[in-house]
Amino acid sequence: PSVLDSFALLSGQLNTLNKVLKHEKTPLLRNQVIIPLVLSPDRDEEIMRQTEGRVPVFSHEVVPDHLRTKPDPEVEEQEKQLITDAARISPDVAQKQIQSLNKMCSNLLEKISKEERESESGGLRQNKQTFNPADTNALVAAVAFGKGLSNRRPPGTGGSVQSGQPGAGAIIAGASGMQQVPMSGAPAQQQPMLAGVQMAQAGQPGK
Repeated sequence: PSVLDSFALLSGQLNTLNKVLKHEKTPLLRNQVIIPLVLSPDRDEEIMRQTEGRVPVFSHEVVPDHLRTKPDPEVEEQEKQLITDAARISPDVAQKQIQSLNKMCSNLLEKISKEERESESGGLRQNKQTFNPADTNALVAAVAFGKGLSNRRPPGTGGSVQSGQPGAGAIIAGASGMQQVPMSGAPAQQQPMLAGVQMAQAGQPGK
């Protein structure tokens, strides 16, 4: 309630102030002149607080700078020189200079916008993901740990069966059986060599 009462009081005062300022008999503030009544070389804490520490003292040195309504004399001279130079130029020449300046500005704006578009597109290209993390993780897990790979092996391969295990005799028997099968179109001398190679491979552990 106290906050609401204070807000209502402030709102009423602001409305009253606005009515006073908008009244037709109230003079325009821009037409009023501020005159310093007290100048002191000593440090003023109130001015420090109001100016947020920018003006420590209100002396005869800072008053002309802070209460000035006209630019510096050097700036006034430069402005007068520019006005004189502008008055010497004919309207046609001035129009040509304006057009050339507008053209330069438009070209510069186009270049800046093009650079911005290229930088944005480059950033989008850099941020765009070119791979699937799930597929990458599945591939790494399959290569490193064998995850997801099938344990079945194609028939007829000697895999991880050692010569001392029970299945080795069957593989050797199958190899000797291959020796009995004649190959069409091949000489008979090559068949024992082929069977010997098959038996040697069957006796080795799988890689």
